[in-house]
Amino acid sequence: MKKMSVPILLFLLALAVPRAQEVTTAFVNVNVIPMDRERVLEGQDVVVRGDTIISMSPTAQAPAPAGAVIVDGRGRYLIPGLAEMHAHVPGGQATEEAMARVLFLYVANGITTARGMLGDPRHLTLRTQVRRGEIVGPTLYTSGPSFNGNTVPTKEAAIARVQDQKAAGYDFLKIHPGISRDVFETLAATAQQSGIRFAGHVPLDLGLARALELRFATIDHIDGYVEALVRADAPLKPTDSQWFGVNLARYADRSRIPALVEATKKAGTWIVPTQTLFEHGQGDDDPAEMARWPEMRYVPPQQLQQWIAGKQKFLASPDGTAENRRQFLEVRRALLKALHDGGAGIVLGSDAPQVWNVPGFSIHRELKAMVAAGLTPWQALATGTRNVATFFGTADRSGTVGAGMRADLVLLDGNPLADIGHTSRIAGVMVGGRWLPRAELDTRLKGLQY
Repeated sequence: MKKMSVPILLFLLALAVPRAQEVTTAFVNVNVIPMDRERVLEGQDVVVRGDTIISMSPTAQAPAPAGAVIVDGRGRYLIPGLAEMHAHVPGGQATEEAMARVLFLYVANGITTARGMLGDPRHLTLRTQVRRGEIVGPTLYTSGPSFNGNTVPTKEAAIARVQDQKAAGYDFLKIHPGISRDVFETLAATAQQSGIRFAGHVPLDLGLARALELRFATIDHIDGYVEALVRADAPLKPTDSQWFGVNLARYADRSRIPALVEATKKAGTWIVPTQTLFEHGQGDDDPAEMARWPEMRYVPPQQLQQWIAGKQKFLASPDGTAENRRQFLEVRRALLKALHDGGAGIVLGSDAPQVWNVPGFSIHRELKAMVAAGLTPWQALATGTRNVATFFGTADRSGTVGAGMRADLVLLDGNPLADIGHTSRIAGVMVGGRWLPRAELDTRLKGLQY
C-alpha cells in the first residue's frame, strides 16, 4: 500500500466534530425511502441535529433552520444506513491504522452498522470510541475471540471461555467449526445462563437440527443447511462436508427445505447468507477478470494473486466442475429464497474482508446476489436496514428514516427500489450525524488504494 498521508491518517483517527455545539444538517427536496414499508416519499426535507433526525416533512412546508448545512436532494434518494452483519475488523498485531482503514471502507460504502465476527480485546475499546464519535466508523457490535475445536477442547474450557467473554463485555460469542457435540451442549447451556448469545458456524458434530434447538442467534453462511439436505442413500454423509457442502449439493433432497425453514422460524434463528462468498468462489467469473473489478485497488497485490490462484485451483478440482458448481449455487439460492419467503429472519452480511469481498464494496454485490436469488429490491434492502434493527432490538431508534431516529443515512443518485445496483451510487454518507459528501469520501478513498 502507498504510504498513507498524514492528513488522511489524521482523518481516519480524528475526533469527531465537538458535540458542545451540535451541527444541524438539512437534506432538502429529497426522495425518502423510509423502510417502514415499501414506499417512496417524494420531495421531503429531512433535518438532522447532532446524531438525531429531528424532523421530516414535505419540502417548503417549513424553512430549513438558520445556519443549517444544506444538502441538495433533488433527484436523489435517502435511505437508512446499511449494515454488514458478517464483518471482520483487524485484530491481533494489526495497527490502529489498519483497523481505522477497514472501518472507513465500510462507512464510505454506506455501512453504518457492523457486526465484527472475529473479536479481539482491542475491539471493545474501538466499539466505545466509535459510539462516542471519536473514530469515524459504523456502530460496532463485536464477538469475542473464536470458539472452536482448539480453543474449547473440553467442557471446562468452554465454561471458562463463555464466562470470561461475558465478563469482558463482548456482545456475543463467535462459533467456528470443530467443536464436539458434548462440549457444545455445555457451551450453549453456559451461554444461556450467562445471558450472552452465540452465532456463526454449525459444527459438523452438532448438526443443523440440534443447532436450531439450541437457538443460535444467527447461522452465518447458511451453514449446515446443504448438509441437512443430503439424501439417506447418498454415497457421502453430511459429516463428509467440505467447505459448506460444496461436495454434497449434488445429493441434496430439496423436498426437505420447507421443514428446515419451519424449524429455523420456530427457533427464532436469523440467517446471514454471505451469498457473495459462494457466488464469487463457485461462479463462472474468470478470476483474472475479477481481479480487475474497481474495488480490487484496495486489496494488496500479493493477496489478490493468492485469490486468483485459489479460484483457478478450485476450478481444476473434482468439485470445481461447471455442473457441480451450478448445483451448489442453485441449492444455496433456493435455500435463501425459501428461508426468506418462509418467514425466517434474514440480515445482510457478505463476510468482508474475505476472498473477493472487499470491505464495504462487497455489501452492494451481496444485495445484487439476494435479488438474483429471488428477493425483490425492497426485500433485499430490508435485510440491511429494518431487519437489523429488529435483530438488535433497536427498531425504535434505527433502521428506518423518520423523526427521532438516529442519523445514519445514505444519499443515493438513483432509486434502489427500481434497481438494487443503485445502492452503490452514493452521493454521500451520514454516520451518527456526521455528513461525508462524495468529494470527501473520494479524497479519503484515494489515499487507501494500493
